[in-house]
Amino acid sequence: MGKVILTGDRPTGKLHLGHYVGSLRRRVELQNAGDFDRMFVFMADVQALTDNADNPEKIRQNIIEVALDYLSAGLDPSKCTLFIQSQIPELAELTTYLMNLITVSRVQRNPTVKTEIKMRNFEANIPLGFFCYPVSQAADITLFKATTVPAGEDQEPMIEVARELVRRFNTVYGEVLVEPNIMLPENATARRLPGTDGKEKMSKSLGNCIYLSDSAADVWKKVKKMSNGAPRMSMDEPGNLEGNAVFTYLDAFSTPQDFADFWPEFHSLDELKEHYVHGGIGDGTCKKFLNNVLNRFMEPMRQRRQEFEKDIPEIFNILRKGTEEARATAAQTMDEVRKAMRIDYFNDTALIEQLSEKFKK
Repeated sequence: MGKVILTGDRPTGKLHLGHYVGSLRRRVELQNAGDFDRMFVFMADVQALTDNADNPEKIRQNIIEVALDYLSAGLDPSKCTLFIQSQIPELAELTTYLMNLITVSRVQRNPTVKTEIKMRNFEANIPLGFFCYPVSQAADITLFKATTVPAGEDQEPMIEVARELVRRFNTVYGEVLVEPNIMLPENATARRLPGTDGKEKMSKSLGNCIYLSDSAADVWKKVKKMSNGAPRMSMDEPGNLEGNAVFTYLDAFSTPQDFADFWPEFHSLDELKEHYVHGGIGDGTCKKFLNNVLNRFMEPMRQRRQEFEKDIPEIFNILRKGTEEARATAAQTMDEVRKAMRIDYFNDTALIEQLSEKFKK
């Protein structure tokens, strides 16, 4: 199949700037560059249900929210395949087979799993589906023979699990699956965008997100409350960049044009930082500048989203078509998997003939 990208998101809510920095921006760039033979982008509703099993309506409603975010951010269904995870039953089948090739202790050592379990207070009672989602994710990747997975650095342990499972499968059954590589965001300082409260991760569950669809007024409300790291008594005190979410966001989103238009006193972010750490610049002024930067960046997405919202049935048609295309690819891979595992009984004419001769005797 050549060079293949696969990536996706759990449809548990609207996408936020952390998603954009972590993977979505890069997906759009890769899609438009045309350097890959196929690109699959999916909504991981099966994985979302592992910790939302008692609230399927939440997932059902957010499928369309994520699809709108994808399209408004610039993903083009004529250039990439958009699909819904649960509508590809081959994924569940491959997950079952891969589970036999990994131990419980190996999954327990996964730092991403440890973090997610702690975040959801699952230490005492871990849903089995949630515990096994690294294997499910490996199935997502390998079923489409993805060579590249654009994702944030927190996903590196998950990709390593997928690579291990590919090596194990190919050793036991034969060369069928493809080892994937992670593609991290190019802006190293923003690989993991913090929440507006300064916490390490932007997360819907923590309520510290700026959503791609937020209005200009909503963005300003959130920016005003954003963490500046170490507090200062006055603007004359030296500013601290460490733990300062405002400057992390400026690292991720500000451009020279933003300085020219909104803060011409400075020519670059490095120049602003230099002055800030020496004192004399207020945190409120920095936040006003960030607000202008973010709203300029987000406004085109808001406008595109408003257009797509006018025809929701067409959004579902796009997802249906993409899912059909994805399932055709999945079915082809599973034919190869079953043959390698020697469980393609009805297609194995040699086996049928062998057993026929055996019982003739």
